[in-house]
Amino acid sequence: MTAPTWQAASAAPVEEDRGRYLLDRPGFLGPLMLLPAVIYIFALVGIPLVLAVAYSLSDVSVGDQSINWVGFDNFRVIWHDRTFKSALWHSIGFTLISQVIVIVLANILVLVLSADFPGRRLVRFLVLLPWTTPLALAVIGWRWMLDNVYSPFDEILRQLGLLGPGTKWGPSRNMHWLSKEELAQGAVIAVHVWRILPFAAVILLAGLSSIPKDLNEAAEIDGAGFWRQLFYIKLPLLLPIMLVALLYGTVFTFTDIIVVFILTGGGPVSGTQVLPSYAYYKGVDGGSLAQGAAIALFLLPVLVAVAILMLRMARRAETA
Repeated sequence: MTAPTWQAASAAPVEEDRGRYLLDRPGFLGPLMLLPAVIYIFALVGIPLVLAVAYSLSDVSVGDQSINWVGFDNFRVIWHDRTFKSALWHSIGFTLISQVIVIVLANILVLVLSADFPGRRLVRFLVLLPWTTPLALAVIGWRWMLDNVYSPFDEILRQLGLLGPGTKWGPSRNMHWLSKEELAQGAVIAVHVWRILPFAAVILLAGLSSIPKDLNEAAEIDGAGFWRQLFYIKLPLLLPIMLVALLYGTVFTFTDIIVVFILTGGGPVSGTQVLPSYAYYKGVDGGSLAQGAAIALFLLPVLVAVAILMLRMARRAETA
């Protein structure tokens, strides 16, 4: 009569230990901890992506939500659209030019911020402010500063005598920053640089601080000056970090709609139109959700190719 009682009493701790040891196994605990993130990403990215693909292969519109399959007709239509082609080239051009400027300025800024001088923490805080400022509010401020009539930059240039003297019929001319295609494109690039530069600088600053000081001390003992240390020690070791910063900056710039949407609205004419803004204008304002989704899907292969290229280059730089 006592044997079954003893077996029942000993079975409970064994089951408890099994459950406890199961949670200690990385093969079980790892996927369990990652499951909420996977569900969140699937809900945030996976479902909209599936809907975008379905919309791009149909004739769905704002007025008619029914999905009638039309194959690749939407892609053929937008591929022969001149505005789409200009938006594609603008997206690529704005991204490439702004990221080259960002990487160059970020390296210079990191060298300055890594130096020991009074007020260094305050300067770092001020440098980081553009990244922490809500982008929509920041672009509204830039739009006011680049206003065609009341731009403070025009007033500064006027005081310097670079806009010519005024006449009795009125003041001297303005630059019209957002009304001329070349100036508007330069303004879009400048805002992107202003926004991404602090982020890239912080990443590079973290990478620079991880370089062992022994390398710099050994280089100084060997007589290496500032430029030799920069090109033979710091920049080669920072190359993988630079590629990561470049990857993030490329994704942020290529997929951004706020800067163009608020600053220029894609104008003048279509001089600053990019793929995200054109997808919005075509799909929401124009009512053709199918063509808007097709335009937005052109972002995907470009970003996937850039991500694969950057990650491979970063891996090679780490193993070199």
